[in-house]
Amino acid sequence: QVHLVESGGGLVQPGGSLRLSCTASGFTLDSRAIGWFRQVPGKEREGVSCISVSDDFTHYIDSVKGRFSISRNNYENTVYLQMNNLKPEDTAVYYCATVVPPCREYDIFEDSWGQGTQVTVSS
Repeated sequence: QVHLVESGGGLVQPGGSLRLSCTASGFTLDSRAIGWFRQVPGKEREGVSCISVSDDFTHYIDSVKGRFSISRNNYENTVYLQMNNLKPEDTAVYYCATVVPPCREYDIFEDSWGQGTQVTVSS
């Protein structure tokens, strides 16, 4: 059974940084394209960034380009989302999920969501 756990969120001031982790159990992450999503109350969940199965392709939505960086560590079975120069509009619950290639479509492959991790950017 696919199980993903997100961690690394917190409260940070504008301009600060956080690194989110997405750790898998029940399967190896290197066999999946992975997407990071975020959701704020009252809005639909949106895809933020993704990485292909072979790590040769990454995608970012325009609002996070140049600030966020996605990476994978197969030894740790973890995908990371490094978030720099955070802005108040980045405040959301962040989730990771397996996605269908090409990952930039953010189509869910296995509909198994974790609890998410809260990111709050505020002074």
